[in-house]
Amino acid sequence: MLRPEHPDTLTSVSYLGLVLLRQGKYEEAEVMYQRALEAREKVLGLEHLDTLISVSNLGLVLEMQGKYEEAESMHRRAIEAEEKVLGPEHLDTLTNVSHLGSVLERRGKYGEAEAMHRRDLKGSEKVLGLEHPDTLTSVSNLGLVLLS
Repeated sequence: MLRPEHPDTLTSVSYLGLVLLRQGKYEEAEVMYQRALEAREKVLGLEHLDTLISVSNLGLVLEMQGKYEEAESMHRRAIEAEEKVLGPEHLDTLTNVSHLGSVLERRGKYGEAEAMHRRDLKGSEKVLGLEHPDTLTSVSNLGLVLLS
């Protein structure tokens, strides 16, 4: 009923990617996330929030497949756009900062990973408070990279 590039269709494609991801079907999820991203870029633009969600989703599935260089690129792209559109302390931005920190750690870039996790922690403490579960996760993420 709707066109392949209709925003509602793309939302369904993205949700299918999530289902596939949760089933451990990473390659199939990557295809869905890539499809959603390419169409959202075309239809909605590079800085639309739905496009940025697609960038982040693709980064996550790439990381889960061990495609760390590509995942790093996606997370950096998401952060750059989110800082511009949402601000540096928005929770979506901080989430991608944390994801980037994790990818950098997996790539052996411990100094950069530490900097990302410290940034995430500082922002989470400010926005969510010291005892929020997401802030405590940020503390744990920083601790893990410091152990490396």
